This record gives sequence, C-alpha cells and structure tokens, in this order.
Amino acid sequence: MDKKCDYTDLIGRVLIGAIFLFAGYGKIMGFAGTKAYMQMSALGALGATMVTLLLVLTIILEVVGGIMLIVGYRTRCASYLLAGFVVLATAFFHTGAGQSMLLTKNVMITGGLLVLAANGAGKLSLDAKCAAKEEKAAAKKVVNKKK
Repeated sequence: MDKKCDYTDLIGRVLIGAIFLFAGYGKIMGFAGTKAYMQMSALGALGATMVTLLLVLTIILEVVGGIMLIVGYRTRCASYLLAGFVVLATAFFHTGAGQSMLLTKNVMITGGLLVLAANGAGKLSLDAKCAAKEEKAAAKKVVNKKK
C-alpha cells in the first residue's frame, strides 16, 4: 500500500473515533439531560438506577472506544464493540418518526466501523507498532533457537 493510503486510513480512523469521543464528552457535559432522554425511551422501564448505569457504561465505551480508534489500538475489537453499540442505540433511540437522518447516519457509521474491523487500523497505528514489535521478538526467538 502506498503512503497516501496509510494517511487515508489514519484520517478515516481519527474521524470515526472523534465522533464517539465527542459524543461521550457531550453525554458527560449533559449528563442529566441525557439521562432524562434515556428514561423517556423503552429503557426507562428498567428504572433510574439501571438507566444511570447504562449511561455511565455508554460514556466509557464512547470515550475509550473513540480514543482506541484514534490511536489505532486494538482497532478491530473496538470497531466491533462500537458497531454493536451503534446498532443497539439506533434500535432504541433512532427508529421513530423524525429520526430518519440519525438512522441513516448510524447505518453509515456502522458501515465504516465494520470496514475498520475487517481491514484493521493500517500502518500508522499502535496496532501496527505492536505487530512489528511482536514480529521482531518472534524472529529473535527463532534465531536464538537455531544457535
């Protein structure tokens, strides 16, 4: 792959990760409003404590998952988890009247996440650095065994 593709992978990963990082930050800053919105959905039947727990878990997933995508660490795992989250969030919050734009956006985000999950983070990532380090260590072991 050429350098343009390496940078394209990086930019795409950062843009997708930023969506989640900013969404998590928004939920932190508007915690009470987000909780009230969640309680008005089908999740409200679970009770306030469970809704609060789900909101905290959502924030953690969005912030940590977003950072993982941005730096390219465990990208495939983060992509699968975030894709599942987006599908669930869409089912609970974005299927009603007036939600078609958010539904469409979430379908596109899920597609991007699945492409990341299938293809990995690319060369400009912590995943690539870790893989190179592991390959180097494995090669060193092979050389030491032959001695």
